[in-house]
Amino acid sequence: MGIFSRLTDIVNSNINSILDRAEDPEKIIRMVIQEMEDTLVEVRSSAAKSIADQKDVERRLKKLDKAQADWEKKAELAISKGRDDLAKGALIEKAKVADMAAHLQEEVTQLAEALTRNEEDVVKLEGKLREARAKKATLQARHKTASAQVRVKKNLHDGRIQDAFDRFDKVDARLDRIEAEAEAMDLGKTQTLAEEIAGLEADDDIEKELEALKAKASSGANDNKAAPKKKAASK
Repeated sequence: MGIFSRLTDIVNSNINSILDRAEDPEKIIRMVIQEMEDTLVEVRSSAAKSIADQKDVERRLKKLDKAQADWEKKAELAISKGRDDLAKGALIEKAKVADMAAHLQEEVTQLAEALTRNEEDVVKLEGKLREARAKKATLQARHKTASAQVRVKKNLHDGRIQDAFDRFDKVDARLDRIEAEAEAMDLGKTQTLAEEIAGLEADDDIEKELEALKAKASSGANDNKAAPKKKAASK
């Protein structure tokens, strides 16, 4: 495939269409970018050669223009000396040079047109290259996100996780049984009538002892108040 044929295919390509047909979009976009970069290098190299050729032809044209001017002067000199035969010969040489110059001028025109096309191709290709690079960045971000989502979903559906939760359920069931056993041991353990009456009697004994302590404390306080008055009367 020639450089310009391949360039046309790339420039006219639809990046999204290429990606839709690809099994591995990220891989394909890298290949497309590499192809574009390689083609861009070739197009720039071709353009550089066209510029060099154009300058070379232009230099040759200048020499031919000077040669035509020289033959014309020689013809004029021959005429001034009355040598029309020499003047005619000089004009014939001038015509030959002019014909060569005309062909070179056509070549210059063709080179200029080719260079213009090269410049247009470079602009188009650079635009497509920017598009492809932007698409590559987007694809890489999407691929990274999608891969992370796949890993998460795989982990969620991993049988080991379900096994762990099953073990948790078994532990919960075991704890339920242990708690039920503890509650069952307290069933039927209510106080008998005798135990309740004994408890009341114990409460009465505590109340009586408390009243006795209060009375004792009150009596002791009264004795302390009366003692100073008796001492004053003896004086």
